Amino acid sequence: MKNIQMSRRAFGASLAAVGAFAIIGRAAPSFAAPIALRLSSSLPSDPNSAHWLWYDKFQSALKAKVGDAIQIQYFPDNQLGKEADIVGQVKLGIVDMMISGSSIWGTLAPEVGVLDLGYLFDNMSAAGPVLDGNAGTVLNGIFADKIGVEVLSWAYSFGGRNIAARKPANTPELLKGQKIRVLPVANFVATLQAMGAAPTPMSLGEVYTALQTGVIDGMEHDAPTILALKCYEVAKHISLTQHICNPQTIVIGKRALSKIPAETLPAFKEAAAEATAFQRGKANDIETAAFATLKKNGIETHEVDRAAFKKLVQPLWNDFATKYPATKPVLDAIVKA
Repeated sequence: MKNIQMSRRAFGASLAAVGAFAIIGRAAPSFAAPIALRLSSSLPSDPNSAHWLWYDKFQSALKAKVGDAIQIQYFPDNQLGKEADIVGQVKLGIVDMMISGSSIWGTLAPEVGVLDLGYLFDNMSAAGPVLDGNAGTVLNGIFADKIGVEVLSWAYSFGGRNIAARKPANTPELLKGQKIRVLPVANFVATLQAMGAAPTPMSLGEVYTALQTGVIDGMEHDAPTILALKCYEVAKHISLTQHICNPQTIVIGKRALSKIPAETLPAFKEAAAEATAFQRGKANDIETAAFATLKKNGIETHEVDRAAFKKLVQPLWNDFATKYPATKPVLDAIVKA
């Protein structure tokens, strides 16, 4: 009898243990591992960098919305590779996200080069509303269908591109024949050529020495970049051509997008929109501050007859739309705006 009672007590204890285990198992929360997304940039981690400013706001807005569920790992200064390589890696899912000027994506879909045409926009601020509307919808479709990636947002460059040179270039006659460094992109070259310059594609890292030694007469870029490169030491004139106002593009690969749970995706996209609004709002102030510093360093600025340059460049629009008909709605939306 004693043995039977002991067996019953042992059996009861076992049942209690199993029950407790079951309760604990049901009550224990399941913690999903954080999703880590790698974001590539060619620019430095600097408060005046168009890329850094967007990323910094994005990651803080995202954390406020989803905590540590999604973590953005930022790789500035081409740490993951050159832009020309990263565009393909985002497409393949090797790199998750990329922020860059829109131009580099023209290597995978030449239609994107429509944004590199000269004098599309009067200034950078005019580009945003157009890209948020029908023109952006068409371009987003080109990214999705022809490249296989999604545009999260269209942010701003910190000002339009002007010509910094060793002498003024504020009329077609003064610009004629000047060797101006351009981004090695087809419509940059075509635009500067139509304006009268002798466009000279080269790496940005070579520009200072090329100016110093007279290999080129000038360069074209936004004011913060001209300041960062210290080109004011060797090129004392900035002609305010504002000839190209192309945006910064934030892109995510389809594989990376699929990692984000459906219930979290709206918050992810809201954080991107907040970052874009914030970055755009700071662009004019940063450009103005850069010009003030450039002037303190001896730069002389020159107003430009933009209408005269635009007249020379505008035929390129029709040529491009004829070659790439998918871009005609983009140009129509810009002209309408």
